[in-house]
Amino acid sequence: MPTRHPRGPLDAVIVGAGVVGAACAYYASRAGLAVAVVDRGSVAGGTTGAGEGNLLVSDKEPGPELDLALLSTRLWRELTEVLPPETEYEPKGGLVVAPDETALTALRAFADGQRKAGAETYEVPPDRLQELEPHLADGLAGGFHYPQDAQVQPARAAAQLLHAARESGAVVRLREEVTGILAAPGDGRIRGVRTRHGELLAPAVVNAAGTWGAALARLAGTELPVLPRRGFVLVTEPLPRVVRHKVYAADYIADVASGSAALQSSAVVEGTPSGPVLIGATRERVGFDRALSPEALRRLAVQAATLFPVLADVRVLRTYHGFRPYLPDHLPAIGPDPRVPGLFHACGHEGAGIGLAPATGHLIAAALSGAQPALDLRPFGPERFESGAAQ
Repeated sequence: MPTRHPRGPLDAVIVGAGVVGAACAYYASRAGLAVAVVDRGSVAGGTTGAGEGNLLVSDKEPGPELDLALLSTRLWRELTEVLPPETEYEPKGGLVVAPDETALTALRAFADGQRKAGAETYEVPPDRLQELEPHLADGLAGGFHYPQDAQVQPARAAAQLLHAARESGAVVRLREEVTGILAAPGDGRIRGVRTRHGELLAPAVVNAAGTWGAALARLAGTELPVLPRRGFVLVTEPLPRVVRHKVYAADYIADVASGSAALQSSAVVEGTPSGPVLIGATRERVGFDRALSPEALRRLAVQAATLFPVLADVRVLRTYHGFRPYLPDHLPAIGPDPRVPGLFHACGHEGAGIGLAPATGHLIAAALSGAQPALDLRPFGPERFESGAAQ
């Protein structure tokens, strides 16, 4: 039997209770929309729960994704005023370092383009690097400081966003898998979803299913080439705050932008308020293979110790991994799908979903309510893949 919102009919069903789905629910409910969030697992049970919590401006090239990141930077700061401290928001800033003059020249050009697009970035000469990071390796050519880079605890952030959405009337239904998308006969317009427990009727469905975004799109009768991209993270024993910022070498930016399916690794090193140092991240397209990769872990450990020699003898207590929702052009799909009336997408953010979640939720809420979006949605349009861009 159809299930209805306790305050009346639903305006939208959001599929996915990760941080992106939670942000969509938060902003949609604050806009006065009646929404339900449905997930086959738990809150942050997929990519979000396996993330480091990066809120990065520093790795985004000028264009739509940087615009999205800058909007999210502002929104995350606003959220810290209303969400409890358990989200562990920390505006620690980022430091991108170059091992040689060739890398520094390329990084300088990259940072100049970002600055013109609105990012804050400041060159740090080699003799000033250790003022920012006392334990950083000697011999680096220089770097760039990004004060807008920040950090949250991703699972807690998702949970707090959903809690706030529920206080605004949202319904959250966990461990309830969507098995079908309901469509009206004739024009095929969305009219809700089907789960094992019945039907949820709504004129809009938001695909915030992360790495399963392609499967949900197929249920709606369309295609979105989301693929899983596996990544590992190392967690050290608790330490004094030996790493103050998010620190990584310039080649990480190229890894993020690469479309290669092969194993790539470039260490991002950061301390946490509780003491352990987090070391990520690798990237490889191996489907949903959850097997441990000793080579990926070895590369991360070596690269981290190269940046911070003090970490060479530190114990790694555990490792974890997850799957990032990859789209071929490295831009998420955000907004209405013109091929299926009533279907909206909010997925494909790869490793940037935690950082980009507030902007995505804000844009989806505007699209659902017919308001003017804060950014042009055309670069994120899901129909851009119709020519078969998935590789």
